[in-house]
Amino acid sequence: MAHLRLAWVLSGRGWAECIVSDHQAEAEVTASCITTAPEDLLAAVTRLIVGETECRAQFEAEPTAFRWIFYREGTDVWIRLLELARGSDHDNRGTEIWSTQQNIDVVARAVIRCFDEVTREYGESAYRGKWGEHFPRIELEALRTAWHEHRGDWAALWTPSDP
Repeated sequence: MAHLRLAWVLSGRGWAECIVSDHQAEAEVTASCITTAPEDLLAAVTRLIVGETECRAQFEAEPTAFRWIFYREGTDVWIRLLELARGSDHDNRGTEIWSTQQNIDVVARAVIRCFDEVTREYGESAYRGKWGEHFPRIELEALRTAWHEHRGDWAALWTPSDP
């Protein structure tokens, strides 16, 4: 059974913790609002949905950075999460702290659920107050739309087991 869980927890003004887990392991990474971390993550998954085969998103934790690398082949997605001393470092200078292989549908649903939960927990106004920037509504809705439009493309190849 597929399993992927993400949680975005606002930990202080301009700071968030992102917890990601699968059946085998869990990682917790920090994000600062100095970059568009949530928007970048949502946009990367949207690009995967519409057919890109490799995407990245990066969270800055001042000075550490956490880089999400997504590879897609068919309906499979490999996710690597790297910790880097500096955000400008090349991938090969990072330390892999978590990785997983998932179905594209599972990835999309996990990321959508994560940010839907953020709106239920904080509301968009409180989110802005704690994070310091607007809730990434445009990027979340773009991902949701892409997922709904493209899931028929792979539905014949896979039956969801994670509703």
